[in-house]
Amino acid sequence: MKYVALLSGGKDSCYNLATAPPTATTRRSCLAGPRAWQRSDTLTSQCLNPADRIHCRELDSYLYQTVGQDAIQFEVISGAAVEQGNEYGGRSPAGGDGVLGDETEDLYASLPLCYQESHPGVEGVSVGAILSNYQRVRVEHVCRRLSLTPLCYLWQRDQAELLSEMIEAGMEAILIKMQPTLTKLNDLYGSHICGEGGEYETLTLDCPLFKHKIKLTEVETVIHSDNDFATVAYLRIQNAVLEPKFGEPRIDYPSEVKMVEDLSLPPLGTSNVNKIGQWVAVTDITANSGHEYSIEDEVRNCFEQLKDRLAMHSLDLSNCTTINIFLSSMDLFARVNAVYGTFFGSSPPARACVAVDLPSPTRVKLDAIAFVERNPSERQVLHVQGLSYWAPANIGPYSQAVVADERIFISGQIGLLPSSLTLPSPQSLALETALSLQHVQRVTHALQNNTGGGWDGHQQGVLYWLANASDVSSVRTASGDGATPLLYLFVPTLPKGALVEKQVILHTGRCLVPDEDDEMIQRNIEPSFRQGTHEGQDGARCHWEISSFKETDASVAVVCLRRANAEMIAWIHTVEALRTLRPHALSIRLFYRPSRTSYSTSTLAVIHASATDLHPVRECHEQLFAGLDNLPPATLIPCRRISSRDHDDWDYAMFIVGS
Repeated sequence: MKYVALLSGGKDSCYNLATAPPTATTRRSCLAGPRAWQRSDTLTSQCLNPADRIHCRELDSYLYQTVGQDAIQFEVISGAAVEQGNEYGGRSPAGGDGVLGDETEDLYASLPLCYQESHPGVEGVSVGAILSNYQRVRVEHVCRRLSLTPLCYLWQRDQAELLSEMIEAGMEAILIKMQPTLTKLNDLYGSHICGEGGEYETLTLDCPLFKHKIKLTEVETVIHSDNDFATVAYLRIQNAVLEPKFGEPRIDYPSEVKMVEDLSLPPLGTSNVNKIGQWVAVTDITANSGHEYSIEDEVRNCFEQLKDRLAMHSLDLSNCTTINIFLSSMDLFARVNAVYGTFFGSSPPARACVAVDLPSPTRVKLDAIAFVERNPSERQVLHVQGLSYWAPANIGPYSQAVVADERIFISGQIGLLPSSLTLPSPQSLALETALSLQHVQRVTHALQNNTGGGWDGHQQGVLYWLANASDVSSVRTASGDGATPLLYLFVPTLPKGALVEKQVILHTGRCLVPDEDDEMIQRNIEPSFRQGTHEGQDGARCHWEISSFKETDASVAVVCLRRANAEMIAWIHTVEALRTLRPHALSIRLFYRPSRTSYSTSTLAVIHASATDLHPVRECHEQLFAGLDNLPPATLIPCRRISSRDHDDWDYAMFIVGS
């Protein structure tokens, strides 16, 4: 891959360039940064600086760094921070072109000048973002529109470790000698060691990739704002020269295996819509029968139905927090994804996609959960599209996670190596499982950083999708999920031929509760976890698990059934935890085993539940929620095997999201 590097002159943008994986197909083609630094025939540069900052030296640009660039000739850009929210551009496809007059659009217009004429074939952009969600979102927006891949190898790195790594690699940047002071300030006040909170900015004087060092010969300290609380000053560079360097650069590239944290591993129904409070669920969407569709038209038909059902509650696709896609074959994924992407702009919903044995001729099935926002801040999204060592980029029309009403929907995570978006080779269940678990942890941690923190995050429901039924025991031992409703589901194939995929629903634990004066205040609460098992006659068996709060109706439950006869259903209706959940059941995914002899819940007659005869499955769903005014909608999903925490042979399992 040929790529262009965005260089502010600071330590982060330089070091990100230095740590890009040195593969035979990856090389730097050009730089967007100071001309004075490059002395190579293979590199060119484009220098960008906001016009209104050149003369007044304003230091508070939202997107661009201006410190340390006094001696540089500038290519003037003139936009302002028009859109200052967490998202950039519209969520609909029509709103994906950016914001008129925003400084981000200057980058969009100027970036191609770096490479189009002299370096055709550029495919990526090196960006030194560590924590700044604001900058990352905007650069990724530009990259998506220019069909470029963001390369963000410092994203979410531990700052103390990263700063030490920069020093050991031979980086020379002003402020490096303050490392002990910066670490102490972090311990005392939470100050960002790498300056990600705007505490300081840097100018890189030397880097392993530089062929010359920058020597400052004349500088001046300028007081930008002087007050008793926090004086702001910057260094004005009045003159500088280049000094030649000798010897080969020394760079220790991060190891993919090293980046895996230490984990103990062993060698329903018809389409329907339901609304509870601010939540809307749409289930079991398949293409209208009686037509012959191309796969592209089948996807479009499903989305038209989804849009129609959301419109019943004055919502559209941009309100979706999560969408599940079930395909008859993973060979269809690329064609399905191409159509899927036309329905979304920025900040798309979280997503999981697996192949299941759908009854012919169905090739695509959808379900979705949407949230009715009263203001944009009620929905927050983590949509990282840059390659890094952090977690897999979402180079596609979905986000890593969506937060709404304190609930967190995390996209299905397979065990990809983040820097290359490839599976480990040779294939390894242990490593794939470790990576999928780690990706969920890191996505959660990034959300905590980017939503202001103050919450712990509690797993309320987990699904493990598995490509081999024999892997259940190993993944079960490795997962360590503890007090969480969970299922292990064996399906034909997963994306990219992965062995395991983890899909999670979490809750932040934040909740408004009354204090002693009956005023509502926000507190951190913890869910309770309850479970039970019942053995019936003729081998009938039921196991249930539920995670719920006493302060809110947010809950997730799992109900597993084997030979679900009338006696078993009657027992389930006596379980208080499940009785309390029933009126709050927003959405159900009902997993079943096709071609499996099952008992009808009303007649006790044995009925063969083939792929085309779902009567026992539907009846089980109806009996469990009998007596309610409205039957909660369910998506029927065939699986080759269904396992729970301690049992491997279920006929049915319900994954119930309550609200």
